[in-house]
Amino acid sequence: MFLRQLLLAAIGVSAGLIVSAGVFTVLISVGLIPRFAGKMHVAKKVFVLEEMVVFGTLIGSFFSVFGDWGQVGAFVKNKALLGTATMGIWNLAGTVFMMIFGVFAGIFVGCLALAIAEMLNTIPVFARRIGFRHGLGIAILSVALGKLCGSLIYFTQQVFLHG
Repeated sequence: MFLRQLLLAAIGVSAGLIVSAGVFTVLISVGLIPRFAGKMHVAKKVFVLEEMVVFGTLIGSFFSVFGDWGQVGAFVKNKALLGTATMGIWNLAGTVFMMIFGVFAGIFVGCLALAIAEMLNTIPVFARRIGFRHGLGIAILSVALGKLCGSLIYFTQQVFLHG
């Protein structure tokens, strides 16, 4: 039984390392982090940005696997650390945090998608093939707004619960 658990742990860690290596390879190959550093005018700190991406991935993976360790909200609610207004304050703080996180996660995913599209030169090739000369920015904005509307419908209607 112990050997089986040890084997499953080794397989899980190996699979996790392979997946994370693939994610970091994509991020490096499209040059997303150096591009962010250039846009933010902090090119001297590109290594710090790369380390923060790695750190964020590790923290996210940790809380994905060990979800009970991330249940700070349940601890605060159960102990009523903030008095009688604990539930309202904590729900408001959690909602604000999730909104801020969602905005930044969406920006990152959008930048990653556009970086991959630019790397593959899909946008210029697509525009040339269909004879698209003017309004390319509007087309890209329309795609982004469509993704936003789809995400809002997905989460507000709780489609993820029903499939």
